[in-house]
Amino acid sequence: MKVVLLDVDGVLVTGRDQYGKHLIPDLERDFGIPPRRLKREFFERSWPDIVTGKKPLLPELGRVLARTAPSVEPEALLDHWLRYEAHIDEQLLSDVAALRAKGTPVYFATNQEHHRARYLMEELGFAGHVDGMFYSAELGHRKPDRGFFRAVQRALSDTASDVVLVDDRQANVTAARRFGWRAIHWMEGMSLTEQLGKIEHMARPG
Repeated sequence: MKVVLLDVDGVLVTGRDQYGKHLIPDLERDFGIPPRRLKREFFERSWPDIVTGKKPLLPELGRVLARTAPSVEPEALLDHWLRYEAHIDEQLLSDVAALRAKGTPVYFATNQEHHRARYLMEELGFAGHVDGMFYSAELGHRKPDRGFFRAVQRALSDTASDVVLVDDRQANVTAARRFGWRAIHWMEGMSLTEQLGKIEHMARPG
């Protein structure tokens, strides 16, 4: 059975990235936090453990804010981060709906921490558009680590004999192909229907 796995940021949602660069225009103005310092002390030091579920986000963020902006509550900064405006590819959602209507399961396969994973599925309502989500904080591994792909394959079971990853990062696409999946290197403006049609004629890796 074919299964399609979609990345979120850079594929379905554009205008933001996993390290918070989208916050920089507002960060110092609204919160008095120097962006370079937050990047250095939080995203570079703490984020790898947060996004793989080894450490909780709010306590780690709170420790950094205590040094950089004591008057800012971590919950307030998190809320700002989650709600930052981004573009959702409505055509891609339409293509996903068409795939699922024909019996092809579609899941998210994404590097996310727990709060944003819940926000995407519940607050933005993506749970109604896909069959589920595989995300790094829950799996304990992040793309392009091989452990991420192994964990997803185990969860899908052997019935998923043809897995296709759609991802905007070349490293993730390459790792997926090495694992034995097919993969589409996504770029803005692509059509999922067209791209899946093209790879139908390509041999599976391995």
